[in-house]
Amino acid sequence: MDTAPGRKQLTHDRIVETAAGVLRESGFWGVGVADVMKRAGLTHGGFYAHFASRDALLCEALEHAGSDSAARLGKSMAQRQARGASPLRALVEAYLSDSHLGAPTQGCPVAALSSEIPRQSAEVAQAAAVRIRRLVAAVQRALPEDAIEQAGVVASQMVGALQLARALGDNAEGRALLAATRRSLLAQFDAAPAR
Repeated sequence: MDTAPGRKQLTHDRIVETAAGVLRESGFWGVGVADVMKRAGLTHGGFYAHFASRDALLCEALEHAGSDSAARLGKSMAQRQARGASPLRALVEAYLSDSHLGAPTQGCPVAALSSEIPRQSAEVAQAAAVRIRRLVAAVQRALPEDAIEQAGVVASQMVGALQLARALGDNAEGRALLAATRRSLLAQFDAAPAR
């Protein structure tokens, strides 16, 4: 039985991947159908063979960007845990890393797009809320048992710190903000000693 995706699915996936990149790069308002199709090497007219609307594309692009970011974060966390870091230390150090600061087009879409979400359609806002809930759940899984109710607080601090650091720039000031937030979060919530 052949389970390889067909040409239409491959084209659909290429459009979503392209849109996810544009979404991280330019925000929701930067994702224009014509531009995404052109970047994907396709004609504008083929868009509606794949998506009912621009919002449908945004929802899929957001899911793709979030899944990609979660996979990168998971890999970085696993490497840190293999070196002895607690789950929370691994998460905080990976999320608030200098490399995440300098790579907004590959990083967490929650941090990249949060300020724009309230101005999106209900469909797109719901898709974004799913990404936020998944981030909070990842934090909850990493927290010690006695602190899991603080997952939203920790996630908010992580996202906010990354947004502010990016606003300051990929420079000493931005990196110092991330470092201070890492220290603060780990001092509050990580029972494991630093390695």
